[in-house]
Amino acid sequence: MPYDLDDKLVVGVASSALFDLKESDRVFRDNGEGAYREYQAEHVADTLGTGVAFPFIKRLLSLNDLAPADSPLVEVIILSRNDPDTGLRVMRSLQDHKLAITRAIFMQGRSPYRFMGALNMSLFLSSNEDDVKQAIDLGFAAGRVIGAPAANLEGNDLRIGFDFDGVLADDSSERVMQSDGLDAFHANESENVDVPLPKGRLADFLAGINRIQDIEEGRVADDPEYRRRVHVSIVTARNAPSHERVVNTMRSWGLRVNDAFFLGGIEKARVLRELRPHIYFDDQAKHLEGAAGEIPSVHVPFGIVNEDKDAAAAVPVEVELGGGDQPPVASFSASDQD
Repeated sequence: MPYDLDDKLVVGVASSALFDLKESDRVFRDNGEGAYREYQAEHVADTLGTGVAFPFIKRLLSLNDLAPADSPLVEVIILSRNDPDTGLRVMRSLQDHKLAITRAIFMQGRSPYRFMGALNMSLFLSSNEDDVKQAIDLGFAAGRVIGAPAANLEGNDLRIGFDFDGVLADDSSERVMQSDGLDAFHANESENVDVPLPKGRLADFLAGINRIQDIEEGRVADDPEYRRRVHVSIVTARNAPSHERVVNTMRSWGLRVNDAFFLGGIEKARVLRELRPHIYFDDQAKHLEGAAGEIPSVHVPFGIVNEDKDAAAAVPVEVELGGGDQPPVASFSASDQD
């Protein structure tokens, strides 16, 4: 029988998000594709260092021990601009790091994100800004990794943080905020407090996480001493009275989080430093700047706040690992060396 992905949480990840590709990226940019190919061949046995998304992916995959070995809960697939030859180092690095990723798509010079629907993916992570934007434009859930990987690579707990508007929900309320200001935004949310917002791009990903949390709740019911491993938070600039629509919307979707921080303009970095998520998703790059060097984060370039190209590019390049936000300059992009 074919391997069925329909009941699994499937995540696509570019090697630029998973590994630190600064050196091989430099070779490509300075010396071109031929030198890059030689460099990868010479270093094929050298294990790549960890990138921004590595601890998150490792902990996500560790949740497969909650299910039978022949029916994993989580599937992670490499989506790469490399051809199979230059991608060999990535696959060997997966083995060296003991990451249970066995599936990959290599498409020389082209990003495979358009296969997300066919593979039932609810998330695509990359450091290549153009690929992420194009995936978003096609209606997929995608984000550009920035910041630093979580410091502790060991452990099996998983902390995930989400912004709300433009991430879990669509940007319809944010459009009111941007066009008419804060007072109009609060008035709109109060008037529509019982009207659920449409789902945003990452709602399906949260639904997949909630399914895993349901399994953990079953473990707790059987064993009160069981320690829950997955913890999900919303960290949003909303505050009262607009907070209530968030709660009502989540309930209408049948989705849930463990914690919610309604900050009302307080800098999110203050909370994120204490929360220490293994990954945090936000649609506004400016909200990621304060803790970019400490918190592994994902910019989701969706909605009105990202329609201005300058706003979408607000995160400094130097906080990235992997260098991956430049368009292709040869037959495939080294930035996604991927």
